[in-house]
Amino acid sequence: MQLYEVGGAVRDELLGLPVKDRDLVVVGATPEQMMQLGYKPVGRDFPVFLHPETHEEHALARTERKTGPGYTGFVVHAAPDVTLEQDLQRRDLTINAIARDESGALIDPFGGVADLRAGILRHVSPAFAEDPVRVLRVARFAARFGFAIAPETVALMRRMTTAGEVDALVAERVWQELAKGLMEQKPSRMFVALRDCGALERILPEVDRLFGVPQPARYHPEIDTGIHVMQAVDCAAARGLSLAERFAALTHDLGKGTTPVEILPRHIGHEARGLKLVEELCARLRAPNECRDLARLTALHHGNAHRALELKPATILKLLEATDAFRKPQRFAQMLRVCECDFRGRVSEVSGSSSASSDGAVSPYPQAMRLARALVAAQTVDSGAIAGQGEPATIRERIHEARLTAIRAVLGDLR
Repeated sequence: MQLYEVGGAVRDELLGLPVKDRDLVVVGATPEQMMQLGYKPVGRDFPVFLHPETHEEHALARTERKTGPGYTGFVVHAAPDVTLEQDLQRRDLTINAIARDESGALIDPFGGVADLRAGILRHVSPAFAEDPVRVLRVARFAARFGFAIAPETVALMRRMTTAGEVDALVAERVWQELAKGLMEQKPSRMFVALRDCGALERILPEVDRLFGVPQPARYHPEIDTGIHVMQAVDCAAARGLSLAERFAALTHDLGKGTTPVEILPRHIGHEARGLKLVEELCARLRAPNECRDLARLTALHHGNAHRALELKPATILKLLEATDAFRKPQRFAQMLRVCECDFRGRVSEVSGSSSASSDGAVSPYPQAMRLARALVAAQTVDSGAIAGQGEPATIRERIHEARLTAIRAVLGDLR
């Protein structure tokens, strides 16, 4: 019976990254022997045991054989005669197929250490194609580490997509990997990798069709809508925004993918079209309500937020009411942060060729400040006191007028 540390823990330690969870593989043991030693069985699909003292998971070395489409059709074989190399061979990438024995020596039969040094994501064996989740995982690793995907692995991922393997993924697994990828340092790398192998069109067609769609150069020096969205998402990541905010940045311009060709590069009415697409996408992926609701608001109202400096106080109040800002001010603040990333998600903003001062500081986004000030002013209105005076039928109208007066005062705008 031999014990090895494998997978992500070994990889991250070699990269000098913090190790969160350790994956341990046991070679040469049976389930009965593990239980006799006090290990508690917990594996449902294959033999996994908890250490009696540390409670760390120990998995018996195993092989897998594909028996059906998707990622659930597998037959697992775990026995004392399964070698460490056989166990490592079933893993997805060479950088995840490195083991360390109890003396600290590395076992690296597939060249994972060399690929780590070279910054390459390379599949271990043709068995990679048996699990379509791996297409998403490789794309996510590209976002996490910034590694290049080996050409032969891209080709294999493309063949998997063409064969329909990606279509077998259920919504929960897609969302799980998508959410993890959005929380990486540079999420755009994940979407670029998925697009390179054709999987983005299958998984997120609403995002895929944005690439190649032109925009007015006056507002978008980067022109291409897909590139702009990638820059907006990376801006949200660079600012450490939440998952809901990053997802809203990803989906804020979906409507531009359905703009009639004859009116391009203008995108009249893309906000309303985008709202419908966001709702369909969230329903298909079963996205959490928080992500769905913020994405809906941002898709529908980001254009008005960008025009905040031109809006009359009455129009600003309508925007606050339409976004439910009085009941959910934190969500409204999230929307403004996403709108700022939309504003900054441009080639000029990224390169600093414009909107930057001589000392390199990026210019502010005054639209957010104007809307935030308006909301704070309107929140000072005592709705309860107003409700206790006058006719009940006019309560809503009087609260509205009081809020409008407060906004006009703070903005110095009597229009």
